[in-house]
Amino acid sequence: MTDRFFEDFKVGDRFVSGGMTITEAAIIDFARQWDPQPFHTDPAFAATWTFGGLIASGLHTMAATLRLWLDLGIFRACSLGSPGIGEVQFPRPVRPGDTLRVVSDIVQLRPSASRPDRGIAKLRQVTMNQLGEQVMEQETTVFLKRRTAA
Repeated sequence: MTDRFFEDFKVGDRFVSGGMTITEAAIIDFARQWDPQPFHTDPAFAATWTFGGLIASGLHTMAATLRLWLDLGIFRACSLGSPGIGEVQFPRPVRPGDTLRVVSDIVQLRPSASRPDRGIAKLRQVTMNQLGEQVMEQETTVFLKRRTAA
């Protein structure tokens, strides 16, 4: 893949990641460090709780989504970071053995009004499991380096 800059993208561009399988051990390890609730860390407890089994933390799903997106290398040459993430939804849980993939669509592009060396991209990212079921949706804003300042 060639290095891309702000000018090389257009609204409607779609990028699909490879897959990542989330193991029970990964769910427990992540949760013990970052979200130590028993339905993320204790399979026996989780079996008796609302979701009927162990589920990944939403933060774990967000981290996996970011990793899958970054592995594509789409913004490798031009990312200047993110000022934030918009609304995030988790319509269904991620369970041990689920294989996640991310579909990212560019929904908005605009040059920065205050910084001519960059543009701003807004992405809609949908994370799905191996059945094609949506497990997360988020809006992400990213600053992108321009090839040449306007």
